[in-house]
Amino acid sequence: MGPGVVVTGLTLGALAVVSLLAFQANGAQDRAGGARPTAAVTSTGPAASATPSASPTPTAPALPASSGSGTRVVYSVGSHYVWLVDPKKNPQVAATFLVTPGTVEPTPGSYSVYSRTPIGTGTDGRQIEHVVRFSQHNGVVFGFSSAVDGATPTADPKAKTGGIRSGRADGQLLWDFAPNGTKVVVVA
Repeated sequence: MGPGVVVTGLTLGALAVVSLLAFQANGAQDRAGGARPTAAVTSTGPAASATPSASPTPTAPALPASSGSGTRVVYSVGSHYVWLVDPKKNPQVAATFLVTPGTVEPTPGSYSVYSRTPIGTGTDGRQIEHVVRFSQHNGVVFGFSSAVDGATPTADPKAKTGGIRSGRADGQLLWDFAPNGTKVVVVA
């Protein structure tokens, strides 16, 4: 075997490895803990986004005053926003993002994350990830998730579902923020 064959083989092997790494990196930001939330909010108002967006991000409402205290996930059934709140950090609101609710909304109150599943199938048949469940009532399970394909469709009105769907990056943020036992506060 001549040196040209060896060099060609090594070059092809290196290209295969680089191609594999590029493929794996594609979409890695959606899975990374540092993924950008749809809208970030500080105690003084909206924060500037570190990553430019093709479309303007709506300004998130301020954290509801009735959302309690301590580290918590806050969900508003009225505005369909989620706030991730950690009073030990500055700003206290780590992220704020818009979500798409299921057909049944949870009752306002305080709950705790009781179950998490990394991947599964939603009631709409889509592959979902980062499932964070916090309540059950009358056979309906309430929890947050994101579709693997990034879709946030409106729930089928014929189905009784308590799934609250976010985008993938926001779903990753919530997953990283809310292990079992984390307080979830639902406000009107």
